Amino acid sequence: MRAIRVASAALLGISALALAAPAAVARGDGNHNITPFGFSVLPSTIAAGGHVTLQVDRDSGGCKGSVTVSSGVFDTVRISPGQSSATAMVDWDARPGAVYQVTFTCNGESGSTGLTIASGRTNNNNQPLQPAQQIPRGVRAGEGGSIAGFDLKELGIGAALIAGSVGAAYHFSRRRTGEDGA
Repeated sequence: MRAIRVASAALLGISALALAAPAAVARGDGNHNITPFGFSVLPSTIAAGGHVTLQVDRDSGGCKGSVTVSSGVFDTVRISPGQSSATAMVDWDARPGAVYQVTFTCNGESGSTGLTIASGRTNNNNQPLQPAQQIPRGVRAGEGGSIAGFDLKELGIGAALIAGSVGAAYHFSRRRTGEDGA
């Protein structure tokens, strides 16, 4: 009889782990930027009418061909195989405070990053004509964080749920043991 209780507790713990794992791995931000080549947009925050530099890391050997860079805030740009960067002018009608996705495509592989539009306009020298307001949130600085893109808060909550379910299963299996002996 004891073996059945232990097996039930183990099955409950494994079920909790199996159900918690997909939620811990799934991230709702749609950030699927695993590419064999690196890319960046500099600066990552700019006023409408400014110029951004689009860079591709060709040193790692992931992208030797032509790179197409597209976004809803500037015209599509092509980076030739011998080059690693190009510039693009941000549209004048870009919404201040909006984050536009910039997509880099090379050899059928695509990755994207965000470009934040600051308030204010720029002149031809990329100098703001009016003071830019601070964006009321932190910057998105890439794939940093705790463990390979996992959020420490999510990991802690998942571990607490698993530990709680295993502890409850153990408690109930031990409590029933005393009842059977009588």
